[in-house]
Amino acid sequence: MEEGALFHIGPVEVSSVVVTSWVIIALLALVSWLATRRLKDVPGPLQCAAEMAVEGIENFVAGTMGRKKARKYFPIFATFFIFIVVCNYSGILPGAGHLPGFAVPTACLSVTAALGIIAFCTTHTIGIREQGLGHYLKSFLKPVAVLLPLTLLEQFIRPLSLALRLYGNLYGEETVTTQLYNIFPILLPVVMNVMSLLFCMIQAMVFTLLLAIYVEEAAGEEE
Repeated sequence: MEEGALFHIGPVEVSSVVVTSWVIIALLALVSWLATRRLKDVPGPLQCAAEMAVEGIENFVAGTMGRKKARKYFPIFATFFIFIVVCNYSGILPGAGHLPGFAVPTACLSVTAALGIIAFCTTHTIGIREQGLGHYLKSFLKPVAVLLPLTLLEQFIRPLSLALRLYGNLYGEETVTTQLYNIFPILLPVVMNVMSLLFCMIQAMVFTLLLAIYVEEAAGEEE
């Protein structure tokens, strides 16, 4: 949950959500650099973990759109999935909720809305690039032109749905865990955190899966 500005950069307020997002992005960049700076035929633990993550995400997306498209758009899906899942897991770190300047990014509507907007722009950019502007616009007239208003409405509902689904689930889980910690500070929050390990992963998978479906639809059939 976002709690006002920690400091200002000129007229821009920098909140705890922004600071936490910056820290997560920096850590992901550092881990990525460390895992890939010296690739070996016999990988070390970090390179092995990175390769397993890459293979797992690619296989997950390939089940929706095929291996070729999954590899082509892999950087997009991997970026969304890894950022979301790390943001989700940041909320269940021991004592994370009591750190000054800390907030779970995906439990903030402004962050999930930004992810939804980026997903929306990415989907239509891919559609235009793959099909051409004219052909892509014509695709909205299918199956019948009379349904165009509903088709356009659906396109704008999609990012809203992505944002609200992720925010609602994470905000609710964060709120419930915090309240349970205040009421039962010893045992029950531990159980909730264990359940959150699975819950947070599922939310990242759902967001990525829906994005893959939207991209697959926008890209159209390969010739």
